[in-house]
Amino acid sequence: MFAAPTQLIQVVTKWHVRSQQVARRNAMVSCTALAERRRELAEVEEFLSAHAAARAARTATLEVQVRPA
Repeated sequence: MFAAPTQLIQVVTKWHVRSQQVARRNAMVSCTALAERRRELAEVEEFLSAHAAARAARTATLEVQVRPA
């Protein structure tokens, strides 16, 4: 039920290494998530820009013909 003293000493002497590894992994996961969000934001901005340009082009080239009465 209880850990042997040698096992306890190993855990205590290596906790800082494991803690650093976990912190690095968390940072990498966070960076990956943020990069994905930035990429998605850029895609949305590009789409909306293209959509607005296409809409402006349609309204600018719309010709109205008037029939004589």
